[in-house]
Amino acid sequence: MAHHGAGGSDAGGRELTGGTAEGALEAVARVARRLAVAGVPDVVLAETAVLLREALQAERVTIWRADEGAEGLRALSVPEGGSGPDFVSEPALIPAEGTVIPIGTERARRLGALQVVGGAAEGGILPRIAADLLAGFLGAVRMAEAQAGERAERAEATDAERRFTELIIDLLPVGLYAVDRDYRITVWNRNREMGTQGLRRTEVVGRTVFEVLTRQPPAQLRQEFDRIFETGEVRQTEMAVEGVHGTRTYRLTRIPMRAGGDTITHVITIGEDVSEWRDVQAHILQSEKLAAVGQLAAGIMHEINNPLATIAACVAAGEGRLADLSGAGEAALREYLAIIDREVQRCTSIVDGLLDFSRPKGKAKAPADLNLLVEQTLGLLRHHKRFKSVVLQRELEPALPEVVVNAEQIVQVLMALMINALDAMEGGGRLAVRTALSMRHGGEVIVEVEDSGPGIAVDARTKIFEPFFTTKPLGRGTGLGLSIAYGIVEEHRGRIEVDSQPGRGATFRVHLPTGA
Repeated sequence: MAHHGAGGSDAGGRELTGGTAEGALEAVARVARRLAVAGVPDVVLAETAVLLREALQAERVTIWRADEGAEGLRALSVPEGGSGPDFVSEPALIPAEGTVIPIGTERARRLGALQVVGGAAEGGILPRIAADLLAGFLGAVRMAEAQAGERAERAEATDAERRFTELIIDLLPVGLYAVDRDYRITVWNRNREMGTQGLRRTEVVGRTVFEVLTRQPPAQLRQEFDRIFETGEVRQTEMAVEGVHGTRTYRLTRIPMRAGGDTITHVITIGEDVSEWRDVQAHILQSEKLAAVGQLAAGIMHEINNPLATIAACVAAGEGRLADLSGAGEAALREYLAIIDREVQRCTSIVDGLLDFSRPKGKAKAPADLNLLVEQTLGLLRHHKRFKSVVLQRELEPALPEVVVNAEQIVQVLMALMINALDAMEGGGRLAVRTALSMRHGGEVIVEVEDSGPGIAVDARTKIFEPFFTTKPLGRGTGLGLSIAYGIVEEHRGRIEVDSQPGRGATFRVHLPTGA
């Protein structure tokens, strides 16, 4: 190999470098300074290789670096006369040439190697000193990379956990959102996006809850959240929301959240659509009320019927003695008897209605054409004075399958629905009667009665099938018509539904099964 200059030696006679001892020490200082300055590790190593090649006057200086988990080493090589380092990205084995000095110890795990090819000081002590300096540098780099890798793994694990949590929140079958102490929305799940307002999370996250939820007055909404922040109690309320598909009932549960420490930092609101559950509950309650009314009717029917029969007999006897009277006395008595008779008949009608609840009449059922029963009911209504002031819209599905019913009772149900519709349109309007076939619930026939009246108020909609409840003026109704109709349809294994919005009329639907 070529040697340049006489070279110096240390106290033991070992050659330091191709120049003076002072030059060797200066070279060591330059290498140490370069390794002490922060920078990209490969760039620092490449520039250190340049310094060493110049100091050692070598043909080539290569710093081999061990990569974590890779077999072999990566080389940063500086050939003699080259303008810069030659980066080798793929791991390779160190060729058997020149002097190869391990960087790091076997015990502390090898970090790489320093290879010097050619030059006056190929076997001198300077490459060993440089290897020791490189060991400290590469050890620090490896530690920093390991820590960075751990941080990246922790960050990735945190991100994965966050994404998993967000996925769970999005898959919940309830609407969920959270607000912080500044009333700003921080979470808005997928089900909430698909709610009645249909707002995407990108449109609401970061905005105040008062800007987004406008159905409640801001002051009332603020008061609700402040109460949770102050007391830490879980609050539950219900809210009726009018939508394109009618009124939906939502149960709102507000839960305090402590992100750290004892201070409440957020309030989580969960909105659950309980409309179907409320409908089922209302039907159960209605059945219980009907049973209670039935028991009441069974206990009093004989007590009422007996005095009514006595009063009716006295009326008949009084009419038989009218021949003994004359003039104004006869006319007055006739008027009084007519009033008594009319009110007796009215009381009898009420009692008969109660009897429908107390004991089923057990009337025989037979296959019947629902369209024919609709036409029969309309024929009975033609003599009603209000029937002449409305426009009738008839839409009957042809060739409907027969339903097994008691025809007299079904006509009674249709009559009650149509008379209610006429009463709702005192100034005239449109009465629509429709029939249809549905394959739901094993097949059912539907008859629909729709009016163009003022509609039914939200608070009254849940009570219209209750006995004695009526929205008609005093003396215009007993409140038993829809209750009796409800009981009849239920006894036929069917159901009655109502769809109404204030100002948009009302629609009653009777569902009857097609099976026997």
